[in-house]
Amino acid sequence: MAASHPHLDALQRDGFVVVKNLLSPSEVDHYRSIAATATSKTRTGSWPFFRTVPKQFPPWPTNVPPPAAEGGIWGVQHLLHPEMPGRDEFAKCYFSEAILDIASELMGVASSNPSPGAAASDEEPLVMELFNLLVAPETRDFELRWHRDDISDQLSTDEELQQLAAKSPGGRQSHAQYNLALCPDASLIVIPGSHRRARTAIERSADPYEAVLPDQLVVQLQPGDAVFYDSNILHRGVYKGKTESGEETRLTLHGSLGLKASDAADAETKKVRATAVLQHGVGTWVNRKDAAFGLGERPEKMRANLISMGSGEGVGYSLQG
Repeated sequence: MAASHPHLDALQRDGFVVVKNLLSPSEVDHYRSIAATATSKTRTGSWPFFRTVPKQFPPWPTNVPPPAAEGGIWGVQHLLHPEMPGRDEFAKCYFSEAILDIASELMGVASSNPSPGAAASDEEPLVMELFNLLVAPETRDFELRWHRDDISDQLSTDEELQQLAAKSPGGRQSHAQYNLALCPDASLIVIPGSHRRARTAIERSADPYEAVLPDQLVVQLQPGDAVFYDSNILHRGVYKGKTESGEETRLTLHGSLGLKASDAADAETKKVRATAVLQHGVGTWVNRKDAAFGLGERPEKMRANLISMGSGEGVGYSLQG
């Protein structure tokens, strides 16, 4: 009997899959607490890596965040950095079996839990990539424009189809990207199935911030739920500012894991992922001696796979703006 892969089937069909209750209520409370601390430290200038309003794509400024009156931040970068407050706990989440097993399924590799009696492989197929935090601006709402993460909106229909095919050859994913909600989250808007086709005439002519496009879907997540999605599905984000009481309206862990390029045929995929990942600056610290996690062999092999991609110098940026 063929193996059942419901998450992969949904991802390939729709371009995204929602996984309910990936975290338990106690885990949600735990990670929400350390995420709130990381956010507060970043807003007050104690953490130098963040995403700033209104800029959508890297590079973002570093060191001093803009004041809340100017929009402030909408993301905290580098949760796995050795100096990040709460880093050890964030690492336990990122490298958890629950997440790695789903990522393995989506990328078509063996589970992190081999069958009893099965021989363990010394080769680690997964690559540590990014782990960030998406947060609500303090004083205003904020919207991202419609986009695909690795494909320019300036391409012709034929060029768009060629790039979609090249970045998911045979429909196979080279990475698994996800949002893991710690608060109720309805920020991600997607157009199901658009990861396998070029944009329609309506999508091409629409305003970049068009409020409603045909067939769009707002992904509804409750605390502990995750959505894994093809980064080249047509999507955007809508962020609601903090409430008058100061309650956080969004604390969402935003992660990605990659598939190690195995041979020369994967060279283009490796180049694409190197740009997508290293443009965020992770290569500048991942090779530090104090960057080891102390969580066993697998995280260190995944970290080594990222180190092998290089420092990121000169890789450029996937998109501008």
